[in-house]
Amino acid sequence: MFPGSAWEHAALEAPPPERAGGAGQGGKQDAYPTSLLPSKTAPGSATVGVMWQQLSSQKRCRIVGSAAAALCDRSEELIQACSSDQRTDPVETITSELLPLCAAMRFLAKRGPKILAPRRVGIWRRPAWLIGVHSVVHRVPLGKVLVLGTWNYPLLLPGVQLAQALAAGNRVLLKPAVGAESASTILVECFHACGVPADQLVLLDSDTSAAVGAIADGVDLIVLTGAAETGRKVLHGAADTLSASIMELSGCDAVVVLPGVDERRLMDALRFGLSFNGSATCIAPRRLILPRAEHDVILDRLQTTLADQPPVIVHPAARPSVADQIAKAFEAGAVDPLGRYCETRLRDEGTMYPLLLDRVAEDHEIASADIFAPVLSVICADDTDHAIRLVNGCPYRLAASVFGPHSAAADVANQLNVGTVTINDLIAPTADPRLPFGGRGQSGFGVTRGPEGLLAMTAAKVISRRRGPIAPHLRPRSESDQQMLHGVLQIMHAGGVRKRLAGLRRMVGGVKKT
Repeated sequence: MFPGSAWEHAALEAPPPERAGGAGQGGKQDAYPTSLLPSKTAPGSATVGVMWQQLSSQKRCRIVGSAAAALCDRSEELIQACSSDQRTDPVETITSELLPLCAAMRFLAKRGPKILAPRRVGIWRRPAWLIGVHSVVHRVPLGKVLVLGTWNYPLLLPGVQLAQALAAGNRVLLKPAVGAESASTILVECFHACGVPADQLVLLDSDTSAAVGAIADGVDLIVLTGAAETGRKVLHGAADTLSASIMELSGCDAVVVLPGVDERRLMDALRFGLSFNGSATCIAPRRLILPRAEHDVILDRLQTTLADQPPVIVHPAARPSVADQIAKAFEAGAVDPLGRYCETRLRDEGTMYPLLLDRVAEDHEIASADIFAPVLSVICADDTDHAIRLVNGCPYRLAASVFGPHSAAADVANQLNVGTVTINDLIAPTADPRLPFGGRGQSGFGVTRGPEGLLAMTAAKVISRRRGPIAPHLRPRSESDQQMLHGVLQIMHAGGVRKRLAGLRRMVGGVKKT
């Protein structure tokens, strides 16, 4: 989903952005419900981990949910720790990280136990030959979960993932991204202060070797937020141990514009999407798919909208690939109507103004590339069906937005093969703690967040019990079994009354031979 996890930072030529704020203890540990733990066993012992799993889901979810208050108490430290070249506005840390993360924890506290509750399978629609069998589907911890964090949203993304893994009863290893060490330390300390045992949530070093070693040692689930190329490397490492994986990978998200669009809303959304968090967001707009007939009008308004936008700093890991992709786009015939792009400044200083690329064709490389910078390619579509094909044909299908009259936009949204579709908005609705998040194609697989994300941190365990003396499968085989059971098959599943009646006759004949 976002670049910035284990492998990507190993080769950075420039040092990571300096982050303010220390990793001091802080917090008010006495205010949190450590008494919910059933034992005073030393936090470093293996026994504590077993006890954490044996806690009821209600208690685990309550402990995890209480971390929201701990985060609130240390919010000033966290805001400083998240400050970087890409995150210069403290308001963005509050709105994009602290508020949605705390909401996700409260969601787990309130809804988690019900989501994780055993599901009883009763007699309704139970096969006749299973008479007396009663089953329960339990959600049990997977075991050990490795969360590979990201630098651009160092609190929200790994925070929700590790909170869900803990609520499900797992032991969690958090590998922070380079540059996110301070924020990750405070995050982990908040969970420990609320009663999560120290051996149940372990903060690894940010060096690549920590993640590689953890995977080699064997984990039950890997949760990665990073680029598609990083995902491939992680999956290669996971193959040896057959570790399950959830991959939130790169995006090349499209904004589809329909006739009758509210142009002011569209302009406001595009300006927001290209500037928020320095455009270091996986679901930021990268392609603007326009009706050909409305190209000139919308392009003029967009130039006016972006003309006064300030430059942003592109992360060192992304600069070379972004500059290379833009150079290829110019060679292929794209133009810069704003005239503010400077390749030298991007490569040497890492800064660039939001770039509007016009005359981008659907077969240009940049039209399906995972650009992690404020670059918006304008692509003309012949009609709505063509626009849908442009979205569904892209290898990266994390999310998309559709702007236009509600009914028409909803119809298009239903046809897009992406993980999340937002109508007349972008980015912000994905902060809803009730919603799962995941991509399609090279944008990854699996989901985190929401009820589905919580269940993804568990395994299904079925316990069945047979009551009563009837167990036909245990008796010795008789000569009439084939005829009788073949008749049962026809009665239950044959097409048409005549065939079912034939099955009844066959079954009765078999019974008489018994």
